[in-house]
Amino acid sequence: MKDLTHDIPALMADMGRRARAAASELAFAPTETKAQALETAADELLALTPAILEANARDLAFGREKGLSEAMMDRLALDEGRIEAMAEGLRAIAAQVDPVGELIEAWERPSGLHIQKVRTPLGVIGVIYESRPNVTADAGALCLKSGNAVILRGGSESLHSSGAIHAALVKGLKSAGLPEDAIQLVPTRDRAAVQAMLTAVEHIDVIVPRGGKGLVGLVQREARVPVFAHLEGICHVYVDVDADPKKALEVVLNAKTRRTGICGSAECLLIHQDVAELGQEIVDALILAGVEVYAGEGLKGSREATEDDFGVEWLDMKISARIVRNIDGAIEHIRTYGSQHTEAILTENQAAAQRFFDRVDSAILMHNASTQFADGAEFGMGAEIGIATGKLHARGPVGARELTSFKYLVTGDGTIRP
Repeated sequence: MKDLTHDIPALMADMGRRARAAASELAFAPTETKAQALETAADELLALTPAILEANARDLAFGREKGLSEAMMDRLALDEGRIEAMAEGLRAIAAQVDPVGELIEAWERPSGLHIQKVRTPLGVIGVIYESRPNVTADAGALCLKSGNAVILRGGSESLHSSGAIHAALVKGLKSAGLPEDAIQLVPTRDRAAVQAMLTAVEHIDVIVPRGGKGLVGLVQREARVPVFAHLEGICHVYVDVDADPKKALEVVLNAKTRRTGICGSAECLLIHQDVAELGQEIVDALILAGVEVYAGEGLKGSREATEDDFGVEWLDMKISARIVRNIDGAIEHIRTYGSQHTEAILTENQAAAQRFFDRVDSAILMHNASTQFADGAEFGMGAEIGIATGKLHARGPVGARELTSFKYLVTGDGTIRP
């Protein structure tokens, strides 16, 4: 195949044409065939572990040279456990019910028409992501499961890791007799490839950006292709007056410190004024765990918070904290500073939990659970292509079912309209 990496417009147009052709075949690919491709790809991921780790070492060196933060380096890093988790994710997706062709609803009309509404693939999906090379496996697998072709454009820092993972996916496609162009990886760091994807309305049906505010903002501003938006993960945890102290302490620590570089990491702690003492205990525990706490009035943290410290996605061992008057104060704060991603309430009061669920308009709401569960795999989706914070078509974890649209199948018997 001719090397087009020196000519980005030609490269992306060629990838788009090949993806469109592959999508037309995937749309009716049997469930068993897609499952075989994913199972083989999972096997290949494990077999290629040494090569993937070697490629990742090159990316980590590149990341260090770029001066990536510790949290971003954690996102970029792979080890045997993370590769095994990717393989498990592929197997979980393979085992899921195939959404393509699923009957959503059916009805009869007085005219004699029988109407069915069934799921159908979107077509070609473009995924633009930063740092985390596992997105290569997750996005490729979910698009395949849902009958969509995909063009993947990973971050410049994960080029080698993503390439090694992509090789396993391609082997899976070949083993099942599916078109290799069904999962394509942009083979260059040139940012012009991103611009080309954003305007490729003739080749790409939807763009999914997965990354920081800068990337997603760029995509939303400049895309002519429809976008599944995932802007920021400014996740809040509210400790209610009726919170169980032990649960509250454990959940907040997990929500902040388990992995700070993921979008489900807690970025702001809100505390009911009547349990300020418990709030201080939690703040002290966070500081002891190495978290820098930007504390509002009535709390003693690492330093005093300013207004600019709220509404921040830290993606680091940092968190803002504030005392609020009551649950409505917490809800008001979230409406003002949140990103409609994930929020949690810690309380033993069911009425309070229901009030929180009813009045907070974020994609994911949690009761007595860590925000770190904001993840497609934890929702039983095997994996996710992102967490959509918009309200059109898909919201929350975007799995295989969310990557479909629908069509109507209308059957008559020589039926004519009077």
